[in-house]
Amino acid sequence: MRVLGPRDPLPAEPVRRIAVAGAPGAGKTTLARTLCARLGLPFVEFESFYHAPGWTVRPTWREDVLAFLEKPAWAIEWQGEDVREAMTARTQILVWLDHPRPYVVARTAFRTVKRRLGHGTAIAGGNVESPLRTFFTDPGHIVRESWRRHPVTRARVRQVIAENRHRSLVIVRLSGQRQVDAWLRGPFTHSLARR
Repeated sequence: MRVLGPRDPLPAEPVRRIAVAGAPGAGKTTLARTLCARLGLPFVEFESFYHAPGWTVRPTWREDVLAFLEKPAWAIEWQGEDVREAMTARTQILVWLDHPRPYVVARTAFRTVKRRLGHGTAIAGGNVESPLRTFFTDPGHIVRESWRRHPVTRARVRQVIAENRHRSLVIVRLSGQRQVDAWLRGPFTHSLARR
């Protein structure tokens, strides 16, 4: 296993399967969508497997995700406790959006406001996030979840690194949007040129 930074070159083999890790609001979906576009792949948001209307859980989500992971090429968010190990085993590159916690929470709040105003991206299942004003009364508010899950995500990625069970996995650790942009312009673009 190798852990790379934003300017380190990627392995020589063609990149076909990428997962993006990060807390809610870190930019997982945005980056996965960008990677799919650059790889010429259709984008499928992880939440579309999971969420049904009314924030209910689709009964076949695990099977659907596992079937998706059998495809030869994809980029998707590194989520889903029940499928994360299978996803990690199939992933070539795990992009870890390890942004500072306040930065991620601020992004989550901004995204929530945009969605409430009808300018953000739609949520799978036609679901709608709670208004920002319910932050103090809704224990499951997405902004609170972003704060709570930030260290959890960090610990999960560090565990993958420490266990080193996926020897061919490459983890790219990026902190801040400048590093994301530098990685996209540099190592990722260079890897596409080798295809």
